[in-house]
Amino acid sequence: MRNRIVIVDYGVGNLFSVRKAVEVCGGSDIVVSASPADILNSDRVILPGVGAFEDGISGLRDRDLISPLVDYAASGKPLLGICLGMQLLATTSEEFGHHVGLGLVPGRVVPIPRLDTAGRPLKVPSIGWAKLTVANSLASGGGYLEARSLETALYLVHSFHLVPDQHQHVLATYGFGGHPITAAVRRGNIMGLQFHPEKSGPAGLEIMSCFLAAR
Repeated sequence: MRNRIVIVDYGVGNLFSVRKAVEVCGGSDIVVSASPADILNSDRVILPGVGAFEDGISGLRDRDLISPLVDYAASGKPLLGICLGMQLLATTSEEFGHHVGLGLVPGRVVPIPRLDTAGRPLKVPSIGWAKLTVANSLASGGGYLEARSLETALYLVHSFHLVPDQHQHVLATYGFGGHPITAAVRRGNIMGLQFHPEKSGPAGLEIMSCFLAAR
């Protein structure tokens, strides 16, 4: 059975580390591409990314990749967004202005809190390791976030996060100054991870393996 994996190259992704993680997890037919045809003809797509929302969505737009990604998502095949790639799944972003996203997970990208729940300043961006908290039963039953991966801290670096319109699309959160911050989302075949599975050791690779095995 064919299992072609396309990692989308739109100018702002950490492509090498994501590809290496996929290889370690058993992926063999891997294509790093900015081709609409490659996306539409793949069996699963990974949308990585680092940096600002505007740069990311502009990179997709300049390469005519927005419609192919939306059409691919509508096919029902697995799609994974990582870090900025997860945020691009949203409807809109408030990062340095107002920007329209892919609209695949209805919601807004907003700043993470600058003050903790006691009113004390927080260091932003949030950089470091955090354990996840299950926010939805789909997280444990959906085949992506397994129990072992939730027992281990995962690596994050970000100043904004995706807040879905519907809470049922939030799979997991992590605590930041007492606030729950979106760490993982899912809407049907579409998955988003705010943390970097490719930089999170065995637990991150386990999550990546679950995505590669998803149907």
